[in-house]
Amino acid sequence: MKILIRSAKIIAKNSDLNGQVKDIFVEEGIIRHIDEQINLEADEIIEGKNICVSIGWFDLRVHPKEPGYEHKESFESMEAAALAGGFSEIALLPNTKPVVQTRESVKYLQRAGEKVKFHPMAAVTLKCEGKDFTEMIDLHEAGAVAFTDGEHPIQNPDILLKTLQYLSQFGGVLINRPEETNLTHFGQMHDGMMSTFLGMKGMPQMAEEIMLMRDLKLLEYLINTPFTEIPTDKSLLHFAGISSAESVNLIRMGKDMGLPITCDVSAHQLCFTENDLVDFNTNFKVNPPFRTQEDVEALWKGLEDGTIDAIVSDHNPQDEEAKKLEFDMAEFGVIGLETLFAAANTYNESMDLADLIEKITVNPRKILRLPIPKIKEGVKANLTVFSEDEEWIYREKKIVSNSKNSPFIGKTLRGKAISVIV
Repeated sequence: MKILIRSAKIIAKNSDLNGQVKDIFVEEGIIRHIDEQINLEADEIIEGKNICVSIGWFDLRVHPKEPGYEHKESFESMEAAALAGGFSEIALLPNTKPVVQTRESVKYLQRAGEKVKFHPMAAVTLKCEGKDFTEMIDLHEAGAVAFTDGEHPIQNPDILLKTLQYLSQFGGVLINRPEETNLTHFGQMHDGMMSTFLGMKGMPQMAEEIMLMRDLKLLEYLINTPFTEIPTDKSLLHFAGISSAESVNLIRMGKDMGLPITCDVSAHQLCFTENDLVDFNTNFKVNPPFRTQEDVEALWKGLEDGTIDAIVSDHNPQDEEAKKLEFDMAEFGVIGLETLFAAANTYNESMDLADLIEKITVNPRKILRLPIPKIKEGVKANLTVFSEDEEWIYREKKIVSNSKNSPFIGKTLRGKAISVIV
């Protein structure tokens, strides 16, 4: 198979070719030539007005529904959605049925991806119940790229501390979503003026921030323990899905202290606020919830100054039976693989495109300590071709995922993936 990409602007801050417009010729999966103009026969020619190319996009947070919940999404559907969104690799949470907690389940997920590479994350505790540990070394050797209880924040501080101690011995990464669930029971949306106006129980920012402060303190304690040597140049603790201005400040302070931490934000959190829930559309029911405009602005600021390392989709398919209900009965979650880049690009007002792309290419791989692809001759191709300025409407009938729970339905977005070449 020979593929020729014509006149594409290379977006790769880690490359000497960054910002240059080049032709790229890929043959049998290898980048053979990069030049001003390439005149070779190809089986497929990719071209267009103002197209760009980067290394393959990487989504750090995807909720797979197979095995166990195939009626919401199958591997085939998830992979198609990833390709439509421009992703060559995705990291999968362990909250399937059964939970990803054995070597066999890790290997099963690794083999499931055909055109997109699946990177399984394994559970920290058995069945993600927060009680007994999984065999983390065994899972790491089987290929688990990180450890997390996924949708379930680790509530027990002793469990979290011991996990950090354990993972630090073999270079593992712990991913935890900060939420003190005792403060969010029965919560439906952000705790603020709008929740009072709508008569719904709120989920306070404090629940996220208290958990963040606890985890940072536990990590600081571990690092300062005598005779403990923990590298601080790589992430040991990653915070998933932060949503408040104070969370950004806390992580910024933790990084200033030299703690080995990283964090991500979901793309939809950069686009909406609590005010968007005024008509009770359950496609806007997410956890963490959409917060205030001030929080959104702080998240963008955190992305710009490097406090927030990555943008994720938090792709969480829910079928009609889980979403077409009264708001307080509907499940949390939105799909996001197909809209991650377009959403972030559309609502971005000041970030440079190369910086934005780095949040979905280089940084997710750094967090998981995975190899970073390159755009150079002689290497295996791992590329995403995309348009920065193409405008399109995200229509429900065109959604590739089996589930349709997206807050972007009917909205005009700017920027679109064109092709993934692996």
